[in-house]
Order: sequence, then structure tokens, then C-alpha cells
Amino acid sequence: MAVVIASDLAKDMAGEPLLRGVSFKLERRDRLTLSGRNGSGKTTLLRMLAGETGVDGGELAFQKNVRVKLHDQRPPRDRDLSLRDYVLSGCQELLALEEELASLEAKMADGDMTVFDAYSRAQTQLEHAGGYNWREGVNATLHGLGFRDEHMDRSLETFSGGELTRASLARALAGDPDLLLLDEPTNHLDIQSLEWLEGHLQTLDAAVVLVAHDRWFLEAVGTSVLELEGGRSKFFKGTWYQWRAEKAQRELALGRAIEKQQAEIAKLQRFVDRFSAGTRSRQASSRQKKLDKMDKLTTDPKDSKGLGFAFKPPERSGRVVFELEDGKLQIGDRVLLDHAELWLERSEHVTLVGGNGSGKTTLLTALTGGREFDGGKLRRGHNVKLGLLAQHAEEHQRGRTVLEACQIATGLTPNNARSLLGKFLFSGEDAEKPLDGLSGGERQRLSLAILVSSGANVLILDEPTNHLDLESREALEEALQSFQGALLLISHDRALLDAVGTRTVALEDQTLHSYVGGWPEYLRVREERAEAERAAKQARKGAPAAKAAPAPAAVKTPPRSKNEVAKAKKLEKQIEQAESALAALEVELADPSAWNDPRSAAKSTERHAEAKKTLETLYAQWEAVAG
Repeated sequence: MAVVIASDLAKDMAGEPLLRGVSFKLERRDRLTLSGRNGSGKTTLLRMLAGETGVDGGELAFQKNVRVKLHDQRPPRDRDLSLRDYVLSGCQELLALEEELASLEAKMADGDMTVFDAYSRAQTQLEHAGGYNWREGVNATLHGLGFRDEHMDRSLETFSGGELTRASLARALAGDPDLLLLDEPTNHLDIQSLEWLEGHLQTLDAAVVLVAHDRWFLEAVGTSVLELEGGRSKFFKGTWYQWRAEKAQRELALGRAIEKQQAEIAKLQRFVDRFSAGTRSRQASSRQKKLDKMDKLTTDPKDSKGLGFAFKPPERSGRVVFELEDGKLQIGDRVLLDHAELWLERSEHVTLVGGNGSGKTTLLTALTGGREFDGGKLRRGHNVKLGLLAQHAEEHQRGRTVLEACQIATGLTPNNARSLLGKFLFSGEDAEKPLDGLSGGERQRLSLAILVSSGANVLILDEPTNHLDLESREALEEALQSFQGALLLISHDRALLDAVGTRTVALEDQTLHSYVGGWPEYLRVREERAEAERAAKQARKGAPAAKAAPAPAAVKTPPRSKNEVAKAKKLEKQIEQAESALAALEVELADPSAWNDPRSAAKSTERHAEAKKTLETLYAQWEAVAG
């Protein structure tokens, strides 16, 4: 049975049509991604589905007793609650089920078996959420989104805005929804939490409708796309990138149709202009009527409004841009980085990854001179000209308007500043917008304009895609791919990491690990380590102390001597010790530092091979004696 059916939905905003003819049907495990420009009605549609905004036309039909949960960017209203209580407040239906089951159990204990069917239905509902252990699932959700046990009883007042957004997401996920509505769920999540959320949504027994700008996330999670454009909707069954390919084909076909129609219009107009007077005036009049009635094909004017820019070829720097030896960083008593090495060479594009709070931004601040390292030595190369885009670059923008801020930061004349701003969608009157009234996306576009004009040969970017829509992210990706200088990039946008980075540096275990080959190689090595760690844990749990002796042969064999029996027992003990040593070594090699560079990787491989060979030799000796 469908969880929700939307039929010909309509919505007006401020007396103007926003949505018309929006239709779709969602079953459990369908995951619908909404596509459309800012202002196309994506968030409004989510709130219509959640019942927070009325429907002006059409019909919404929901499954009986459907549980709908909405996560959006609005912070929690009540900040007096603890994190645990706030998340559990989204589980009222589950708490009510527990009370109902307790009441029905009491009635059945008194001999009233007429409530058995109601008890069975309630129990099935609770089992869907994990049974009486559903609170463990809530804890797993909080852990998956980056919270720790010590956070659970803290008041919401003590959390940052990003943490509150994650708490809102945890609250929506925890209530065992039948219909889950997510507006930008990837905001403020690190890569580890993003991957957890992807896996969770892929296995969730619910219908999901989501809005996101993370292309990797959309492709991993979505099973269909609802395209909102010009107030109308178009449903596409398939993944995000399949839809993008289909849309590109539609746009190409439309462009060809427009060219064909324009050629026909030009031909008709030439006839009209030539024969509007004279013997063929009647035919000219007929063609003019045809022109007047023709339904002109056009593209959306907004289609041409896209970010389009490129970095100028930079001045040549020295071969080595940065070289950090034995680096140390700490905040108070907390050590972020110790015994770390980092290098960045001319024209190299390096991505820096690590969990939230691991110290990535602090490292960039130290590399760019914003603070001192607490230990180690940093060397900077010849003719290095840094261009920095920090997470809160807008705090340093000065001026009353966009144009003034651009001139102050770049030193450009008004005309040149306007020309630059036009490439970042600040054309005409938009360049006169007050700085204080800019949205997050507009602030980020202004920061990018200033960065592009800087002429830097080394770019240091901290979350440059924050607040940018999909089209702007792709424009930035293309510009960075063609940038000829050096790049050090922090981002949670894995599509950007994959497209731009040629080497990945991971901040793990308070040090830095380098992976040549970019994001795909980092993922491969990380998965291999995880597999080795799982195998080591399995070996510790279930490995036999020694290999079992073979079954007795069907024919008589001569009895073993006392020396053979003693030697077999000795070998069994040696096998037990060798197996324990191998398991311990595999646990040790699951640590990333064992594979930090080619030399240590070769040594680790050699040690592992030697330990396996020792165990195989002992087995062979034991079989010869025990046989």
C-alpha cells in the first residue's frame, strides 16, 4: 500500500502560483529527491506533506495511522531539555505503544482475551521499531550522527547551531517514521556521519522525501527524482545521475527544436516583409496569422544565470609550497596534532579530511599564519602567494554594499568590480545589495569573487561549497580542476573531493596520513583496514586454540611412540602461541600508522607474511607427527 499519494497539488504564495499539478506516489523504501532552484517550492512541498502548510489545490492521501517526521533547518524551540529528552520527544508514538501494551497485558492477565487482537497489532508496531529495545536504536542513531555518551544529558543550550541541527535530524530518525521528510540533512555532518546516514536511509523501512545539495549523497540514497521547475513537476524513476543525463538530453533536444522553429519563423517573416503589399498580400497575411498563432519555444531565462568563472594562470612558485616537520597543535590540554608531517608541492591538489573537531581548520589557520604551531618546524616555499577562503570569510567582508566590499577587498575600479561580480551572479542592481542582508549563498559567492581576483598561486579552501546550490558547486568544481596552482581543500562534499583531489591527507589519531591517488584510493585503503580489523576481532572471538586432529583412518595404523606424542603436544602449544601472535599482529596492523608510508607499509606486509608462514610451518610439522 502506498504511504502517500499526491494528486495535482497546487500552492500559492503571496497570491502568486508557486506549485501546480504536482503528482507522485511513494511506497515504503522509495526515496524521492526534490530538484529545483532556490525558491522553486521544495521546502514548501515538504511542509505540505508534514501538514505544516495547507494545500491550495489537489489532494494528499496518506496511509492509515501514518507517522510523518520532518527535519528542516529550524532550530529546536525548547532549549531547556537535555539532548536525550529532546530526541525522545520525537518518539511519542512509541512511548504510547509501550503504555498501550502494558494496559492490554494487564487486561489479559485478568482473563480478558477480547483484547488479544489489539495487543498483537500494537506489538507488531513496536517490533517494527526494534521492540522494547528501541531506545538502543535511538542511541545508535545519536552515535551515528557524531554524538557521544557524555553529550546525552547536556542541555540543548550548551550545543552549537550545527550540533542542534544534527539533534533535530536524530529526533526525526528516532521516531520510526513511515514517511520521513528531510530538508538539507547533510548540513553539519562530517564524512563519517554522512556515510552512516546513507547506510541508514538505504535500509530504512519508510518512504523518504529529501532535499540536499550533496551530489554524492543524492546518488547514493535516491531512487527517484521530482523535478520542480516553473511551478510544474516532472517525476523521474531512477538515480540522481540517471536523471541528470536524461535532463541533459531533454535540454539538448529543446535547443535543437528552438533552432528549427527560429529558422521557420525567420523564413515566414521574410515572406511577410517581402509580399505584404502587392499581388501576394493575401498569402503574406496568411503567413502573418500563422506567426501570430505560433507557440514560441523558449528556455527558462534562469537557465542562463549560472556561475561561470575561472582562475587566472598564477605566477610560478617554488617547488615546495609548505613543508611541516614534527608538527604539533593543541588547544588547552587537548592535543589535536602531534609528530605530524605535511608537504604541499607546486600545482598539487591535496584534500584534507577528518572528523568534525579533529583539528582540520586549526591546521589551516596555522599553515596560513593565523596562529603558531605548538611544536615542530614549518617552511614555506619561494614566491608563495596565498588565497584563503575560510568557513566564516564573511566576517572579514567590509563595506555597505556588495560592490563596496568587493572594491575594498580587491582594489578594483567600480567598473572592473562590477564586471567581476557579474560572473558571480551580482549583475546590475544586485551589486548594490546591502551587505548585511545577504544570504549565506550570496556571501559565499562574494568570497569566491574576491578569491578569484587575488591572483593567488596557492588556494587554501575550508568548506567552500557551504551554502552553494548544485549549479554553483559544479561551477566551482570545474574552476578548481583547471586551476594551475597548488590547492589544499577541506570539504565534506565527496563529489568535489573525488573530482579535484590528486592526493588525500587524513587527520587521524592526532597525526597526518597521506594517500596518493586521491579520494578513491583513500576509500580503498580505509576499507581494507576496516576489513583487517573485523577479521582480527573475529579471530580473537572464535579462533581455535589449535588445529583439530584428523579423524582416525579406516585402516589400522601403527601406534605413535611416546616421543611423537610429546612432540605433537609441544607443537600444539606452539601453534596456539603462533595463532595468538598472528591475531595480535593483525590488530596492530589495523592501525593506520602501520601503513603510513611505503617503507612502513612494506615492513608491515613482511611481518604479516612471516607470521602466517610460521603458523603454516608448525601445522605441517604437527600433521607429520600426529598423522
